Amino acid sequence: MSENVVLKKKDFVSDQEIRWCPGCGDYAILNAVQKTFPDIGVAKEDFLVVSGIGCSSRFPYYMNTFGFHSIHGRAPAIASGAKLSNPSLSVWLITGDGDAMSIGGNHFIHLLRRNIDINVLMFNNRIYGLTKGQYSPTSEIGKVTKSTPNGSLDFPFNPVLLAMGSGGTFIARTIDKDLKHQGGIYKEANDHKGTSFIEIYQNCNIFNDGAFSILTDRETKLDSTIRLVQDQPMVFGANLDKGIILDGFNLKVVNIGEKYSISDLLVHNKKDKNLAMLVCEMTYNDLLPTPFGVIYAEEKRTYDDMLIEQMEQQIKAKGPGNLKDLIYTKNTWTVS
Repeated sequence: MSENVVLKKKDFVSDQEIRWCPGCGDYAILNAVQKTFPDIGVAKEDFLVVSGIGCSSRFPYYMNTFGFHSIHGRAPAIASGAKLSNPSLSVWLITGDGDAMSIGGNHFIHLLRRNIDINVLMFNNRIYGLTKGQYSPTSEIGKVTKSTPNGSLDFPFNPVLLAMGSGGTFIARTIDKDLKHQGGIYKEANDHKGTSFIEIYQNCNIFNDGAFSILTDRETKLDSTIRLVQDQPMVFGANLDKGIILDGFNLKVVNIGEKYSISDLLVHNKKDKNLAMLVCEMTYNDLLPTPFGVIYAEEKRTYDDMLIEQMEQQIKAKGPGNLKDLIYTKNTWTVS
């Protein structure tokens, strides 16, 4: 593609009819991605969008890029193979809380462990939407659904904490209703060298409507969420009069006033792994606000770079090789 071509959102809009329920949060995420892609400096033909199975996984059809709609839980394997085969690709993996945390859980953790340069967008609506409203691995305990009529007894996965435990090198969270915040996070993920994991809170207005309403409603969102800004005090609230301190080994909300000032608050540092672990634990905690932003970022060698280096070393040591010689090597046998 010519360097003089200026891409716009419309260049990433496909001709396919979007088949999500009216009002679904997926529309907002699609819009944010299509608006962000032109600004991240990648040629259109170098984008690859890969998905698994679920409502979110229809995503590749609606992006005018190369794409794979793969199989349930196995999108990380498809995306990894594509990236390792063509390292110049900008690979974006679209998945849901069921696709990634349940059947695809094993693939998910090993993708992060290997640190392959892939961007993972996990839509989390805390429900199985495509199969009509069963509880998911991120549904809160006590969740009443078609498959748990008396309330779920399963403790939910905390996706960002699972990503931390898997060795993730870029971990962030955003939400469907904030397009500007989404765009900023996607750009940071693209700039990160390694696996980027972004959890996106997404409303399913048919089977789990209002799951995140306290985080989005005008009356409650400023007191129930905190925006993580690098090197800035962890302050929040409608009047910016609340903050986070470290009380022993735990995080605690305090009021800014006579006893505590801004200088007493924790300062967010995305490179501090210990702080990131504590921030991850703020999920499902009614006493603490829900964090949004880049929770953790670490510079670490990627699997793809190490693989290329290993291949170059072997070629240097043994030569480029010959496929025919490999097929007809001495290590063969004849079956009569």
